[in-house]
Amino acid sequence: MHRHGYKGRKFGRETDQRRALIKGLATSLVVYGSIETTIEKAKAVVPYAEKLITKAKRGDLHGRRQVIAGLSTIDAAQKLVDEIAPKLGGRTSGHLRIVRTRQRVGDNAQLARVSFVDNILGDDSKQPIADRKVTAKAEPTHDPKKAATAKKAATPKSVKASDKHLSHKPTVTVRKSGER
Repeated sequence: MHRHGYKGRKFGRETDQRRALIKGLATSLVVYGSIETTIEKAKAVVPYAEKLITKAKRGDLHGRRQVIAGLSTIDAAQKLVDEIAPKLGGRTSGHLRIVRTRQRVGDNAQLARVSFVDNILGDDSKQPIADRKVTAKAEPTHDPKKAATAKKAATPKSVKASDKHLSHKPTVTVRKSGER
């Protein structure tokens, strides 16, 4: 049987649960600026949130009411319309990005981070860790001994060949029932 016309992802949920899931993910995205979820859920929430952002950028009463209906909380809707949408005025689309992050430990599912393309938070402290640049600043000192120790602390330590095995997890073999 073919899959023509079966649009959208089901996520193993009924319609009302699926709508609540997407609405909750979009609300978290607006409140926190970025979320980490499975790649399938990320691909489902991005078009939904993009449409809400477009409605919020209009700024009229009808658009505001549609955004309130599309998000779980009124506070998140007001934040989207009043704070986030004006900062995204230069773009017509493509406000969000999906970046694959890691495999989840429990079920090995591919996780992804959904975040805004533009820096809407304003400060670097709440920016996603992957986007921040970490710089080690040494305090200016006139004492040569302190300057030498600060220089040693700033340089990264090299890993000895004998210590490389410590960075890998030991492999675990799983036996089927009945095997010895």
